[in-house]
Amino acid sequence: LLDWEEHFAAQPETERYLNYVADKFDLRRDIQFESRVSEAHYQENSRSWNLVLEDGRRYTTRLLITAIGVLSAATMPTIPGVETFQGQSCHTHYWPKEPVCFDDKRVAVIGTGATGVQTITEVAKTAGHLTVFQRTPQWCAPLHNAKISKEEMNQIRADYADIFARCEATFGCFIHATDPRSAFEVTPEEREAFWEKLYSEPGFGIWMGNFRDILTDRKANQLISDFLASKIRQRVKDPAVAEKLIPKNHGFGTRRVPLESGYFEVYNQPNVNLVDITETPIDRITPAGIKTSDAEYEFDIIIYATGFDAITGAFDRIDLRGVEGVSLKEKWQDGPQTFLGILVDGFPNLLMVMGPHAGLGNFPRAAEYSADWVTRLVAFAHDRGLTRIEATEAGSQAWTDHVLATSEGLLFTEVDSWMTGINRNVEGKQVRRIMRYSGGHPAFRERCEAVAADAYRELSLA
Repeated sequence: LLDWEEHFAAQPETERYLNYVADKFDLRRDIQFESRVSEAHYQENSRSWNLVLEDGRRYTTRLLITAIGVLSAATMPTIPGVETFQGQSCHTHYWPKEPVCFDDKRVAVIGTGATGVQTITEVAKTAGHLTVFQRTPQWCAPLHNAKISKEEMNQIRADYADIFARCEATFGCFIHATDPRSAFEVTPEEREAFWEKLYSEPGFGIWMGNFRDILTDRKANQLISDFLASKIRQRVKDPAVAEKLIPKNHGFGTRRVPLESGYFEVYNQPNVNLVDITETPIDRITPAGIKTSDAEYEFDIIIYATGFDAITGAFDRIDLRGVEGVSLKEKWQDGPQTFLGILVDGFPNLLMVMGPHAGLGNFPRAAEYSADWVTRLVAFAHDRGLTRIEATEAGSQAWTDHVLATSEGLLFTEVDSWMTGINRNVEGKQVRRIMRYSGGHPAFRERCEAVAADAYRELSLA
């Protein structure tokens, strides 16, 4: 048995676990690495998909199952001169395998999303000087990570069944369940004490286990945002810097909440400087560093923590074409249309694990269900000699309409973020779209199970 070292594993430990699983189940024999798909075209006459890899290799398959991730298509900023920088640079998604030394180096980090927050916290420990270029500050909450003792690991292992059952029952597949009370059903003193408790506990509790109305009621959201703002002001010594780190264009929880370990204290260090690029925009990357509207900075290393073309981005990077050569990217240009986030009408035998409009949340738990549902559908088709599986146009429209309906009244729909399909660095991603199902994972599973229980009659099978 493999023990976990800490409650929130760092990348090396996560990779160690994945290698452990791959070895235990001999998975590598079924994995072909360094194989990026560039084209996938459906052929109606053979009811199969023709795939072309970037290196020219070609394959034909009856079923095309995608598990390409909602945050896997990294995006670089559209800043002139990126290619001219003569120092070391990289995007956080493409981090070098060899260790990067920041000792006595002048380092720039562009971006303050979830990855940026983690990167900044780590780089600040050893960098000679760190300059953070921030466009949009984030509402961050403490991670409160801790080592796991042998005794605690044994207890966790004994509790696995209960932990998984709890994740299955909660809205977002986390151990945290939404508090059934309104923020206004308690006294101000009780509310403050509750938030202090959540702020001091590990994980996403302050986001996923908070009062039921903080993500739907503007006044409730303002109260929790004010609470988080007070925490930032307490933790950052310079009031002017603290104000720059407090979001003004979105309320707490309406974007993905980064969890941090000393992030705000970083800005108390003499070797760290914050540049607000809404005040002084970046003009270009130069051979020596970065030029803003009012200054030129020289750097040894530039780190781009500029995120991903989320949810549909990985699909857009493949030339996916269904019946009669219809492009999936074009079909989704006004927003994704799916059935259960798994099937797309006009794209037979394409099954998406965690596609757009699926039940998102704690990813391992959510993806596990999606993969199991797809597996059951494939087994059903195989046992009956079926060779064509497709969503109907009516089914896709009904599910898409339902997804849109479940998002109504949620404050996150009014905010530019990857969760609403916004990415200023990607053409065509400047208009908000509903990209995910917001009805909660228990309701998502209930709908999926109803389709399976009815022998998949809602699908077009042949």
